[in-house]
Amino acid sequence: TIAVISPTAASGKTVISINLAISIAQSPQKTALLVDFDMRKPRVAQYLGLKHKKSMNDFLKNQEDLSEIIVNPSIQRLTIIPTNKPVNKSSETLSLSKVKNLIVELKERYESRVVIFDLPPILHADDAMVLLPHVDCVLLVLGDGADTEADLKQTMRLLDKSNILGVVVN
Repeated sequence: TIAVISPTAASGKTVISINLAISIAQSPQKTALLVDFDMRKPRVAQYLGLKHKKSMNDFLKNQEDLSEIIVNPSIQRLTIIPTNKPVNKSSETLSLSKVKNLIVELKERYESRVVIFDLPPILHADDAMVLLPHVDCVLLVLGDGADTEADLKQTMRLLDKSNILGVVVN
C-alpha cells in the first residue's frame, strides 16, 4: 500500500496518484487499486471523468457494500474507489474501525494488487496522519514553487516514522 501525500494543496498529488495507478496497471503481473481518501477535496473521479453514482461516501454510511463502489475505468488491471463528495469531520471518519478494516481487506484480498491511497495535504489537516500507520510506504509529492523549504521540513518531521518510498517534484 502506498499513500500519496503532499505538504500543501496544488502540488499535483492526485494527478501523480492517478498516473502511478495507471503505470502499475500496465504491468501484467500487478493490478492497481486507487482509493480517493482525500475526503476534503476528492478529485479522482472528476479527473478520470467517472460518473459512478456510488462511492466511498455510500460505503461509509453503510448504504453500499465494497463491491458496489469499486469502478473499472476501462483500463485493464485498474480499479478505483471514488469519493464523490467532501466528508464532514473527515479525520474522525478516517479513524473509524470501518476504514481500518477496509484498508486491511484491500491489502490482503489480492497478493498482486498495489493499493494507492490519494490523501489530503499533510500540513492542512490531520487526515493523512490518521492513515499513515496503516500503509506500507509514502510517496511525497512536492509542488515546484508551491511548497517552501519550511513546508518540506515540517512534513519530514511528521513523516519521521513513515517508510518514504520516494519524492516526486511536480
